[in-house]
Amino acid sequence: MLTRLQQFGGFMAGMVIPNIGAFIAWGLITAFFIPTGWTPNEDLSELVGPIIVYLLPILIGFTGGKMIYDHRGGVMGAIATAGIVVGSDFELASGAAGDPPQFLGAMVVGPLAAWIIMKVDDALEDSVPVGFEMLYNTFSAGILGFILAILGKIIMGPIMAAIANTFGNAVDWFTDLGLLPLADIPIEVGKVLFLNNAINHGVLGPLGAADAAETGRSIYFLLETNPGPGLGLLAAYWWAGKGLAKLSAPGSIVIHFFGGIHEIYFPYILMHPIMILSVWAGGILADIIFVAFDAGLSATPSPGSIFAYLAVTPSGQHFPVLFGVFAAAVAAFIVGSLLLRIYPVKEREGTEEMIGTMPAVPTGR
Repeated sequence: MLTRLQQFGGFMAGMVIPNIGAFIAWGLITAFFIPTGWTPNEDLSELVGPIIVYLLPILIGFTGGKMIYDHRGGVMGAIATAGIVVGSDFELASGAAGDPPQFLGAMVVGPLAAWIIMKVDDALEDSVPVGFEMLYNTFSAGILGFILAILGKIIMGPIMAAIANTFGNAVDWFTDLGLLPLADIPIEVGKVLFLNNAINHGVLGPLGAADAAETGRSIYFLLETNPGPGLGLLAAYWWAGKGLAKLSAPGSIVIHFFGGIHEIYFPYILMHPIMILSVWAGGILADIIFVAFDAGLSATPSPGSIFAYLAVTPSGQHFPVLFGVFAAAVAAFIVGSLLLRIYPVKEREGTEEMIGTMPAVPTGR
């Protein structure tokens, strides 16, 4: 099951990672040119909305389709994604409304549209007369794209908007009650099960993008991507662990904190589940600090390394962001060290394979 979850997370990351440059470009445009940015510019700030609402989801849909059925699948994925982008809008209980960035929708319909055209080709290609292959390829893609775009607009768009409403209202509810730091509990559980990319890019990313388009930053970009808790956990294993876990921790710290590959610390929790209390302590403390200082990033840091954090930290936000990261590391280290002293790791057969396991597909935050 863990392998399947890992593969699923890797597949979702594979739709986002090739387009990270576009995300960073959007984050920089936002950080510089919106009214609250470093160098406000009304004309250039007009790029922010179209890029986040249209370009980025369609790029993800194209990439997801291409992963299934090469360029032909990518075209179908892009067309289907355009349908749900146009067909989705939301209105939260708080009164906020607009067009949510359909990252999650693109991750669903992009591969699905490619799979459909692949099955259509499998069924019909052998029946195409010689000399009519180009005609078939062109019109089959055009007709199917016509259908998928309409279905996306009428059916999938409203469905994905309803999902965005649900998540958005839940986050609004947590925020209104002052309980946003507690969101770290399900986030860390999902991360350990290799659902980090689904949580980050599918749920928190669109919410953060909507915030950042208005204010230039969002706390949602900080919730899942924070490298502090993982740093503290690995440092605790280095200090108070034993055996292979202790020996492998320094190298894992470099990969995690500087390389941004958070998956490296998941096996350290899976082999000793009580250690999830360590990352909970770090994550909750960091989120309390982020809320108290109204901290936020201008875009999703990807991969989730300290260097990526610095690249998307808006002007004036460096202190609260870095304070939260390193406070999380300290809290996770203290709690993790105490847990390892009280409940030492027991070396088991297979631990060597678990520690240091990397995802089959490189993933980003």
